[in-house]
This record gives sequence, C-alpha cells and structure tokens, in this order.
Amino acid sequence: MEFKTVLTFGSFIVLFIMFLFVYSSIALWFQAIVSDAEVGLFTIVFMRFRKVPPRLIVESKITAIKAGLKLSTDDLESHFLAGGNVDRVVKALIAADKANIKLVFNKAAAIDLAGRNVLEAVQMSVNPKVLQTPNVAGMAKDGIQLNAIARVTVRANIERLVGGAGEETILARVGEGIVTTIGSAESHKSVLEMPDSISKRVLEKGLDAGTAFEILSIDIADVDVGKNIGAGLETDRAEADKKIAQAKAEERRAMAYAQEQEMKARVQEMRAKVVEAEAKIPMAIAYAFQQGHLGIMDYYRMKNVMADTQMRSSIAGGGKLTEEEQKG
Repeated sequence: MEFKTVLTFGSFIVLFIMFLFVYSSIALWFQAIVSDAEVGLFTIVFMRFRKVPPRLIVESKITAIKAGLKLSTDDLESHFLAGGNVDRVVKALIAADKANIKLVFNKAAAIDLAGRNVLEAVQMSVNPKVLQTPNVAGMAKDGIQLNAIARVTVRANIERLVGGAGEETILARVGEGIVTTIGSAESHKSVLEMPDSISKRVLEKGLDAGTAFEILSIDIADVDVGKNIGAGLETDRAEADKKIAQAKAEERRAMAYAQEQEMKARVQEMRAKVVEAEAKIPMAIAYAFQQGHLGIMDYYRMKNVMADTQMRSSIAGGGKLTEEEQKG
C-alpha cells in the first residue's frame, strides 16, 4: 500500500508539472493557430527543455507568415541555438522581400553568424550610405601639396557580405587613389580647376572589388592647397649641401693649420741646428791655434773682415747695428 501511494503521488507530481508546461504554452499555441503559423503545442513545450525561448520563435514565425514568408520552426530554433539573432534575421528577410532583394534564410543566417548586421546591410542596399574619408594629402609634380576630403556613397552587396572587406578598406583604397591621382598631375592648378578628375580616375580603378560594398559615387568635398613641398625639399637639400661644404672647408683649414705648425716646427729645428753649428766655430778656431794652422795675424785679419762686413751691412740697411751685430 505504501509503495502504491508513493507511485501515485509521484505520478501526480509529474502530471502536474507537465500540465504547468502545457498550460503555460497554450496561449502561444493558440496565438500560432489563429495566425496560421503551424507550431505544435508539444513543439512549444519541448522548446523549454531545449532552452529555446518559445515566445521568440513563435512570434518571429508569426511575423514572417504575416509578411508572406514561409520559415521553418526548426530553422529558427537552429539559428538561435547557433548563437544567432533570430529577430534581426526575420526582419532582414522581410525588408529584403519588400525591396525585391533576393535573400534566402540560409544566406541571412550565415551573414548574421559571421558577425554582420544583416538588417543594416539590407537597409543599406535600399538606402545607400555615405562615408567620408579623412584629410588626404598628396603632392603634384610641381611640388605643391593638396589636401582633399572625399565623400564615398556605397551600397551593401548582399552576395559579398560574408568574407568581404569592410568600410575601412573602402576608405583606405579611396585615399590611396586620391594620392595617386594628385601625384600624377603635372600641376596642382589642374587639380584645383577640375577636382572631379580625381573622382573619375578613382572610380575607374574598381576599388570595391573584394569588399562587402558597391561604390556608387565618389565626390570631392574639399580641396585645399598645402605646403610647397618641392621648395622645402630643395631648401633642405641646399642647406645640407652648405653644411657639407662648410665641413669640407673646415677640414681643409685644419689640415693647412696643421701643416703650418709642422713647418714652423721644422724652421725652429733648423735654427737650432744653425745655432749649434755656430757654437762650434770658436772651438774650431781654438783647435786651429793649437795645431798651428792659424796665426795671430790671421785671426786679426778675420776680425777686421767681419767688422767691415757688419759696417757695410749697417750702412746698406740705413740704420744702426743690431744688438747681435754690436755684440759680434
């Protein structure tokens, strides 16, 4: 008796829990029936066990049915379990259908799971978006810098949203094209006269290849004249040449000064040798006296000749004898 009582009580608890699940799902089930959404009652009940919000799935399917789209309940559940945004995918499919844009559920789900905002992409396909480049600086062949700002009108390409490059790539390519176009101009004046030539040449390059967008137009919003880069480079080059010439001249001056000092040292060396040689003369005279090669009269005659020579030098110089001559 006790076992039967426990079994009966357990069965009652299970039936009561199932009743609560079924009862809480009846409203959604009835809402799906009156909306022709074809979502079974037990399907709604088992969604709770799969940790799928039944209200989100049912209301999304009702929205799709009312918009004329046929979506599978399993597809909606699978997309939610994969981490996708079911509500955004359904709204994107509805917007694409109303705009006559070919978009199937699997493609929209793939775009959403790839991290792209599929609804925004569809809206951008209908209403193109305008991107503005930062200030792009380029230099024409005459050395004048030009600063340009462009506005790029793009439309989302649904087929290339998965794996296609984003807005940053578009802006980078447009900036590169502007720099190239300005750089190929012979004069900055020609660019200022016809700024549309920049947009035409950039559009011809097919910059939207491999991106998730289609470029509709490129409009130059502003072009300003910047610095004279060419003149600045020439000035810098002249200044560098001047410094190089000054360095070389300083090097030559230092070498000349070193050579001059070397010559002065050599002159002093030669003078020292002369003084040394002159110091040996008295010794040589004394030695001649000792050996009998020089007599006293010879010595006096030599002194007279030296005196005559000093006197004549003094008369020829027109002045007095120097201190060394007087000592001599």
